[in-house]
Amino acid sequence: MLEVKNLHANIGEKEILKGINLTIKAGETHAILGPNGSGKSTLSAVLVGNPLFEVTEGTATFNGKDLLAMKPEDRSHEGLFLSFQYPVEIPGVSMTNFMKTAINEKRKYEGKEPISGSDFIKLMKEKRKIVELDAKLANRSVNEGFSGGEKKRNEIFQMAMLEPKLSILDETDSGLDVDALRIVAEGVNKLKTPETSTIVITHYQRLLDILKPDVVHVLYKGRIVKTGGPELAKEIEEKGFDWIKAEIDE
Repeated sequence: MLEVKNLHANIGEKEILKGINLTIKAGETHAILGPNGSGKSTLSAVLVGNPLFEVTEGTATFNGKDLLAMKPEDRSHEGLFLSFQYPVEIPGVSMTNFMKTAINEKRKYEGKEPISGSDFIKLMKEKRKIVELDAKLANRSVNEGFSGGEKKRNEIFQMAMLEPKLSILDETDSGLDVDALRIVAEGVNKLKTPETSTIVITHYQRLLDILKPDVVHVLYKGRIVKTGGPELAKEIEEKGFDWIKAEIDE
């Protein structure tokens, strides 16, 4: 599904990614761990096409297509989704209109007719249940006045509505209490299929205990320096990153 080879990226004059290699197959969940400043959020931003970052070397293909050659909106229409660490508020834009526009833009890209009003309302009701999103919140402006947990639930609700092929969760668990974390993580699990994949960027084992990743990567100084199974995440939870830093910096 996703094949990243020797990916280098800068912000301004500073190189952040220094040769990322990553392969994700359909149906897999990958966790990316690493110390602060290692490049985790930069990687997600580059994959979705954030213009603040410049790719200087390497390739990224998504379902056989050149991901780096696509506009950000086309990457979304192709099935890439990013759940933000700090979701923004969009005052004056209702969730209903926001989601209907997003879905119809994707349908237009795929050569389909716009979704009917009745089908859209039915879809909203169905997907809200996945993350226990209150109907009143769905009728308000996007994220306006939402708590941290409500914003994160709303992100997963949007993910459910758009049905992406590859979802990137950038520290979705940040600031969540235990109940909100469970609802968000279980929502992600409910949306998983053999045809869809997930990248989870996190600092916390508690999220991985629910999501149960197939593969765990450690990103350090702009490179993936270690890859393993779920046991790698548990080892990091117990010992921290210092032992990995020591191995790499020798």
